[in-house]
Amino acid sequence: MANTLPVDAMARLFKAVPGNDVPDGARFNICPTESLPVCVSSEGQRQLRAMRWGFVPHWYKTPTDGPLLINARSETVAEKPAFRDAIRARRCLIPADGFYEWHREGEAKLPFYVSRRDGAPMVFGGLWQAWERGGELLTTCAIVTVEAGPTLAPIHHREPLVLEKEDWAKWLGEEGRGAALLMTPRPEGVLQAWRVGTEVNSNRASGPGLREPLANPA
Repeated sequence: MANTLPVDAMARLFKAVPGNDVPDGARFNICPTESLPVCVSSEGQRQLRAMRWGFVPHWYKTPTDGPLLINARSETVAEKPAFRDAIRARRCLIPADGFYEWHREGEAKLPFYVSRRDGAPMVFGGLWQAWERGGELLTTCAIVTVEAGPTLAPIHHREPLVLEKEDWAKWLGEEGRGAALLMTPRPEGVLQAWRVGTEVNSNRASGPGLREPLANPA
């Protein structure tokens, strides 16, 4: 995932009050377990908060007591014990410039970068959970995924839930029920994707060059 939006720009985007711990500055290779900016809504107020990417269910004894839950499948999110309470009561918005997806060809994993075709920030539908054990407190999140739409289907069978601006309030629970109907892939023309270099496979790699189209993808 990549996010170059300053904190004040994200706060304006969501009309949210930013917290002091929200990560700032351009980040071109955000990896699971790192901190993400997340928008939540409570009692009529939107807040921009920092959360760990990797949902930790309340029964985990440690943050690594089970699988790293960075995604939640839309088809089963309301049934899975880890997510079923959060999808009803703790939904959130996660902003980004775009994300990386890997296409498998034999033994090779070929990275692609995906963004919105209109150049607007990409906003994922997510869910969050507060976890506490022995004085250790974490606020964690996962991104909801759906079956891939026409742009992503040739690359991967899943895609993150990308929400349009007019649907943010419903996803946050500010407009009553109906969030389940939003869990659909983006139609043709909304997203775009191109091959990038394999440097992004390293979680230490960074810089805007990670998103540049590969000169000779073949």
